[in-house]
Order: sequence, then structure tokens, then C-alpha cells
Amino acid sequence: MRIAEIYRSIQGEGKFTGEPSTFVRASGCNLRCWFCDTPYASWKPEGEDRSVEEIFDAICRLEATHVVLTGGEPMLFSELRPLCTRLREAEFHITIETSGTLYLPLDCDLMSISPKLANSTPSPLQSPRWNERHEKARVTPEIVAQLIQEHDYQLKFVIDKQGDLAEVVQYLENLPNILSSNVYMMPQGIEIDELARTGEWLEDYCLQAGYRFCPRKQIEWFGPIRGT
Repeated sequence: MRIAEIYRSIQGEGKFTGEPSTFVRASGCNLRCWFCDTPYASWKPEGEDRSVEEIFDAICRLEATHVVLTGGEPMLFSELRPLCTRLREAEFHITIETSGTLYLPLDCDLMSISPKLANSTPSPLQSPRWNERHEKARVTPEIVAQLIQEHDYQLKFVIDKQGDLAEVVQYLENLPNILSSNVYMMPQGIEIDELARTGEWLEDYCLQAGYRFCPRKQIEWFGPIRGT
């Protein structure tokens, strides 16, 4: 499994915000969001191949009971299945962060799904090949529905402009039995001022619509730096 980094930090998004966690970042992604904040795991993937046991040993050394398997896209790697089994045997709490475009049968405590809206597609000028490929691959409601059926879940949507909200509503209409309390809206951006500007109107919308506002607390705590 190709790994960009393994580090201990604090979860800054979603249900377990504030929880000390070990993050395992897989390197490689089947999508190319133009605003990706970890390009070293997507646009220009870095890292090295590491065995399940090597990854597990690194996690144990960092001594956090919560483990977040993220990327890039961790569901690209079949090794994720035995890694989750190994972590479950050791009684770690497991969160998987995924775009919901790929499926693997595995065991985890929380499936954190970030469906990609049209606002994520790179422009033809940025990358003609990925503009088409990303747009074709980003919407897979059948996979998201299966992941939701099999796991405790949260849905995190990255919101760039107010026009994105209608797309989220339409997306959710195609998924039956979604709990609004499991839907998180997160402002797009990696700068505190930028996040605050979007957050002003997005938080109000979430309160009115019954969704959860999801500030990117790691940016507030650490800034847009690697390993946080």
C-alpha cells in the first residue's frame, strides 16, 4: 500500500472533531479535485510502498486509539481490508475517509464520505484529461448507498458558493433514509479568512436546513501545513 505519511494529530472535521488521532494517508487518487489540499497524494503522488504490518507498527508507536485512513483515496488499495482487520483485532477506532466512488468490503467504525460536487472538477485549462475523467467518475450514488447501508457514516460536502447548496439537496434526494444529522457542510478553502467568509452564510444555512456545519478546525489550529 503506497503511503504518503503517517502522523498523529487532532481530527479537525466531522463527528470526531477534537479527537487525538493517527492519520494514515494513502498516496494515489482516482479523482483530481482542483482544490485538493493534499496534492502530494493526488496530483503529484509521493510516498513509498509499505506492508500492512509496517503500517500497523507505525500506528501503534503513535499511541492514539483513533485511526483515520485517508488519502488521496484509500479505497484504491486492497491492502485496506487486512489493515482494517488488523486494527479491529487491536481494538482501534477506525475512520475511513473516502470520496465514495470505490467500494471494498471491510470493517470500520465510521465511513466518512465526501461526495464530490461539480465545483470540484478541474478546468480544461488546468488538465483536459482530468477534466473529463474526474467529471465521469465523481458521482456514484449506488456505491455511496451501499457504504451507508453497511456502516455508520457521515457525508461531508465541500461548499464553494451558495449555488452549490441546490446540488447537495438534489444529491440527497437520490439517497433514501439519509439522516440530516449525518450531513456536514464544509467551506472550501485553506485560508482562515476565506473559510470565515464562506462560513458566515453556510453556518446559517445549516441551522435552517437541519444539517451540520463543519468548520475545518485543523486550519484554525495549525494552518495549511502538512502533517496536521
